[in-house]
Amino acid sequence: MTTNRTYVKTEVVGSSDKSVSDAIDSAIATASRSLRNLDWFEVVEVRGNIRDSKVSNYQVTLKLGLRYEPKA
Repeated sequence: MTTNRTYVKTEVVGSSDKSVSDAIDSAIATASRSLRNLDWFEVVEVRGNIRDSKVSNYQVTLKLGLRYEPKA
């Protein structure tokens, strides 16, 4: 049996000097400390900084899907 679910979306930006993947992991790890029921993410934007002709920082904007919990 399938359960109908309702979600709330919020947007966060993660950053890393290592990689896009690390920026995503960092954003989700930080968000999960204060948000409950994180179920999914969507990459909205990838950008970064350039220093000395090299990528110095990655920034990834994510939409996070949180399972909605109605008040009891």
